[in-house]
Amino acid sequence: MKPSKQILGLIGRNVDYSWSPFIHNTACELLGLPYVYTIFDIAGPELLDDALRGARALGIAGFNVTIPYKKDVVPLLDELTEDAAAIQAVNTIVNTGGKLAGHNTDIEGFAAPLLPFLGRIEGRPVCIFGSGGASLAAIEAFRRFFRPSVIHLFVRDIFKAVFMLEPYLHKERVSISLLSDLHSGKNRTREHFRNCSVVVNATPIGTQGRTGDTAGSIVPLEENLLHSSHIVYDMVYNPLRTPLLAAARHAGAETISGIEMLLGQAARAFSLWTGAAMPVDGVRSELLRRLSKPAGSPDELL
Repeated sequence: MKPSKQILGLIGRNVDYSWSPFIHNTACELLGLPYVYTIFDIAGPELLDDALRGARALGIAGFNVTIPYKKDVVPLLDELTEDAAAIQAVNTIVNTGGKLAGHNTDIEGFAAPLLPFLGRIEGRPVCIFGSGGASLAAIEAFRRFFRPSVIHLFVRDIFKAVFMLEPYLHKERVSISLLSDLHSGKNRTREHFRNCSVVVNATPIGTQGRTGDTAGSIVPLEENLLHSSHIVYDMVYNPLRTPLLAAARHAGAETISGIEMLLGQAARAFSLWTGAAMPVDGVRSELLRRLSKPAGSPDELL
């Protein structure tokens, strides 16, 4: 008899567009492992406690956690790893006999594709757009691996950013600016942006199939702010070529697709759940093949 399959899943809200199920199920199929990964779309943070108690009772093996719950799950877990505790945000939960441990694989997953550019980043300013758990992971990754001179954080809401950074032990490394100042043309804010070695989009803006966003790019593209000295890293991975990455390439900048962070953090989560190394090259090949298919093609309708 075949062993019964264990359940893995993604906790988030309105995240049916996620490719995490495809990534993890493909990895399990390639390795012949008895796991199945699905999406748990939770309508509000008040339901998280019930969801996690249910996971304990049902023996669900683990979760990824995404928008908007990476910080909300923290007080509901039994323990945090050092990475998760450092930024008080969790993207991976492991259930061991009903004990839920929170990890953050986003930090190393974010850093991996930037490591070849270490010499261009160290001692230089960098900037990040966003004020959620993904932003904190990028901030900690920069601090830990790249040692930039300053981390400029561009946000829509100063108070939300201050609240996000309050428990972070290294918040003195971060300088907060309003996104509206960049859009409205304030010279000092634009100078900060132009001087950055790395530009990171840690928001969902630009995601294909996501509703409610008013722009395809977090950076005002009509102002020609991007230039060839930038390294532009878009955490959005669907589409592969977001409006931000397309504009960055046109400006001659280096670009990094969110698919690299997606695979990097997924591989680390996969090993925590299964004890096996994800076959990243095989998964990347299958993911790129699927993402390259036009919408409405037979594979996309499955």
